[in-house]
Amino acid sequence: MATHDPDLRKELDATLQTRKELGPEYESELLESFLEKLDANVDRRVRRQLAEQQIQVARGTLPPRSAGHGREFWERFGVAAFSLVLAIPLSTVAAVHTGLPGLLVTWAGIVGVNAVHGAVRWPALRARTARRDAARN
Repeated sequence: MATHDPDLRKELDATLQTRKELGPEYESELLESFLEKLDANVDRRVRRQLAEQQIQVARGTLPPRSAGHGREFWERFGVAAFSLVLAIPLSTVAAVHTGLPGLLVTWAGIVGVNAVHGAVRWPALRARTARRDAARN
């Protein structure tokens, strides 16, 4: 664990020890219980970090970030990554069944989807974000 939370480490050790004692029949219940505790731990940390950031913003030591900061990049990255993942099987099917013309049409479609997504989606998102930021000020 990256943060080395001693309480969470104890919970994991206890879960593993209980699993050894009870056997694999109870594994899903034990795992679910540990994941609930992990989820509560993550929620608690996120709330604490957000509160700390709000205090820093209120004091003026940390500039406020817009709600969509970084979101645009990750959405754009997600679409590109997803289309590339789909490109592998689509290219294979197209090349096997129709040869080079099918492969070219497939890649034209992939490039087209990404181009349309970039051209249409992002100006609207930027405009909506700008309106929201203007309404806050």
